[in-house]
Amino acid sequence: MQFKELDPILHSQLRLAVMSLVISVKEAEFTFLKEKTNATSGNLSVQISKLKEVGYIDITKQFNNNYPQTICKITSVGIEAFENYVKALQSYLTP
Repeated sequence: MQFKELDPILHSQLRLAVMSLVISVKEAEFTFLKEKTNATSGNLSVQISKLKEVGYIDITKQFNNNYPQTICKITSVGIEAFENYVKALQSYLTP
């Protein structure tokens, strides 16, 4: 039985949590992600940047009532990577 390789980008607990949230709502604000993951702002920023670097999410920065707002949106590459990760994980559960 050959186990599928797990995507190292998605194998991080926080990045996987961010992807799970963003894939379910299509786009999510930074504060929403921070609240749902209990991550620090700094750590969440770093992990979101890593997801953006590999093209899994797009980030839009804007202002809302003079407050900066960061919106994370899943990309088609991100959806495919997430689905592949889930399939790979399932291969470990049912060898």
